[in-house]
Parts: sequence; C-alpha cells; structure tokens
Amino acid sequence: MNKLWAGRSLEQTAALADDFNSSIAVDSRMYRQDIAGSLAHAAMLAARGIISQADADAITDGLGGILADLESGALPVDPAAEDIHMFVEAELTRRIGDAGKRLHTARSRNDQVAVDLRLYLRGETEQTVRLIRALLRVLLDKAAAHAGDIMPGYTHLQRAQPVTFGHHMLAWAAMLRRDIGRLEDAAGRMNISPLGCCALAGTTYHTDRQMTARQLGFDGVCANSLDGVADRDYCVELAAALSLLMVHLSRCSEELILWSSWEFQFVELSDAYSTGSSIMPQKKNPDMAELTRGKTGRVVGDLMSLLTMLKGLPLAYNKDMQEDKEAIFDAFDTAKLCLQVFAPMVETMTVRTDRLRHAAAGGFINATDLADYLVGKGLPFREAYQITGRLVAHCIQTGHTLENLPLADYQAVCPAFDEALYAAVDLEACVARRVSEGGTGPDSVAAQLAELKAYLGG
Repeated sequence: MNKLWAGRSLEQTAALADDFNSSIAVDSRMYRQDIAGSLAHAAMLAARGIISQADADAITDGLGGILADLESGALPVDPAAEDIHMFVEAELTRRIGDAGKRLHTARSRNDQVAVDLRLYLRGETEQTVRLIRALLRVLLDKAAAHAGDIMPGYTHLQRAQPVTFGHHMLAWAAMLRRDIGRLEDAAGRMNISPLGCCALAGTTYHTDRQMTARQLGFDGVCANSLDGVADRDYCVELAAALSLLMVHLSRCSEELILWSSWEFQFVELSDAYSTGSSIMPQKKNPDMAELTRGKTGRVVGDLMSLLTMLKGLPLAYNKDMQEDKEAIFDAFDTAKLCLQVFAPMVETMTVRTDRLRHAAAGGFINATDLADYLVGKGLPFREAYQITGRLVAHCIQTGHTLENLPLADYQAVCPAFDEALYAAVDLEACVARRVSEGGTGPDSVAAQLAELKAYLGG
C-alpha cells in the first residue's frame, strides 16, 4: 500500500520497520469512530466553504459504503496498512478519487487518532458501567434474600462481630458504586473534542471546532491545540478507575474463594462457574474467582504501562503514544470479561445459611455487646472491655461460650451482671441493636437496600 505521508522520503522504509511501526492490528477496532470523526469533519469543511458540498457528499457516501462493507465483512481490513486512519482514507480515495484526498484538509493524524480514541473509550466506559450495574442488581437481590442471615464479620480474618450476609453484600455494592462514579467522572473530563487541533498548532483554515464537537457528542473542545494532541490523561484516569474496579473484584473473589473452601463452606459456587481437578475427583475449584483475582494484576500493569510511557514525553505527539491503545484496550477488555462472568457466578451461588449461623455462634463475636451491657450498668467502657476480656479467657479455659457460661461465673468476675446479660449476648439481639446508620441492623440494611434499589432505578 502506498503511504499517504510519502513525499519527503527518498527511500522506502524497510519491511521490518513497517511492521514495527504498524498499529493496524490494535487500532482497527476503532473503524466506526474513525469514520464518524471523518463524517463530522467533512460536514464542517463544507459548511465553512473549505471544500465543496459536492466533495463532502461524495466523501459522506464513500465513508458510508466503507462502514457498511466493514460491518458486513465484505471489506477486510488490510493488515499491510499502517493504521486504521490510513486504511480508511486510502480506501475512500480508491473509491471516490480526488474528493477523498480533500478529507484530510485542516486535520492531522494527531488530532484524528485523539478524537477516535476518545470516542471509542466513551463507548467502552458506557458498556463497563452497564456491566457493573448488572452486577449491582445481582448483589441487591442476594442482599435482600439474606438480609437477616447472621454471619461472623471479620477483621484481620479473625471473627469480630456479628453481621448479616445481606449487609456484607451491600458492602461489595458500595465499592462498585464508587467505581461507577470514578469511571463516569473520568469519562466526563475526557468528553472534550481534540478535532481541529491538527498536528499541534491548529490550522490556517477557518474551521468550526464547536460544530464537529456537537456532531460527535462532545461537551466542548480542547482549549489548547498543543495539549489537545498531547493529552492522554483520560487513558490514565480510566485505567486507574479500572484498576481499582479490578482490585474490588479481586477482594470479592478472595472472599468467595475462602467462603467456598471446605473450611468455611459459607457458599457453594454453581458447577457452571467452577472446575474440577485432573487427578483429584473430589475437587471443585473456584477458578472463575481465581482468574478474576489473577487478571487484576494485568489491569494494574496496563495502568503502569501508560504512566511509564507518558512520564518522559515532551509535548506534543510522539510515536511512543501509539502504545496507549493496546494498554487501555486490554484494561477495558479484561475488566468487562471479568464483570461478565462475575455477575452470574454470584447470582447462581448457594448461600449456606446454616454454616453462616454455626460460624457466628463461635469465636465470641458478641463480646463487644457484653461490654456494652456493662457500660449500660454504669461502668466505663475501658473497664467493661477488660472484664469482658477476662471472661472470654475464662470461657476458652472451661469450654464455654458467653451464651452458656453460668451466671455465677459472670458474677465472680463482676457483681454487676444479672440474668439480662443473656439477652444482651443473643446474636439476633446483637444484630438488631446495631441501629446506627449504615450498620448491620435490620432497619439500616432495609434502608441501604431501598437506596440501592432507587439508585438502580427500581
């Protein structure tokens, strides 16, 4: 394929250099966005009298035909093309002649690729947000179904205080809602048009950048042409948001891996989202959760690649920036793939409420409530804390729990105890007394469920 930038060079570039320089294998996925940007640019050029309306009409028809043929598969992308921009322009010129050569007036590949990438990532962000919202709906249903099922809450992976499984699912949901916010915030800052910045300095033509921005759904235009083509902050921001999303999915995966183990047995993952062992017939492995946990490192690596690629670049465009697409595309591809499998994995898992309740009965997770009982008797909390600690140690030595330790043993440590203590350490009562906003108490969980349902649109 003849290079559209040929002219200054006296020799052909080496085949190895052409292969090294080519990005068509990565950026060909942006053909829709490239054509959309070119259609808007051609309409603007005609509106400003920079090209004739006849040429603009020919360009529009030609690009429409190329898009249709690419969509149907009738036109394969030429792997010998340098990039998708060159491929589309060359094909357009082949089809409509000189009119196709006028399309690049008042435009550079620098602003062309920048607008394509912003358009593409805007769509990717919207798709990812939809997938997160789908997972949130699954978590809402699980939380509602198990709003009253008591389980141990953990700190340091040690049993700490009683919570409900529904409350725990809502904690996962809270993380994912922040991920949506971060993605949408980043997308909002990204939604500014670089089209018309040209190579770096703008153009001598009297273009209408606001017109093309409106046609392409942007909120405005990049205020500085140099920054417009040099900026890849949005790639970094989106990769950072995706990295944190993946960290959240990884933490959730880690809990599912623990909970589905024989030691916990809090949940059983569906056979449809588990695998077996090639040698151990009893095994049921949480491979989907493990892969999600593993792929987190890949997305974090994409973020590091982008940061490292950008850190030493002078303004404006440098060929290093061609590396932006592979990293950010991979980050989105990986995150979307994990979300697609995570939602049905959670939706189809069985929650072992009997195991949850059994685990909650051990580990003295009602110790704080016992201390609070003494505070109600007038003791300072720190003194109540120490008394409760001594009673826990006594229970461990004698094989008792706080629920079945004889009253005489309580009163031997502190005479303030009476029969009411047993109601204070009842697990259901412990949960019910968590009345603070955002806590695990029934009213608080119901409020959280209602708020999440409203957020998701009913």
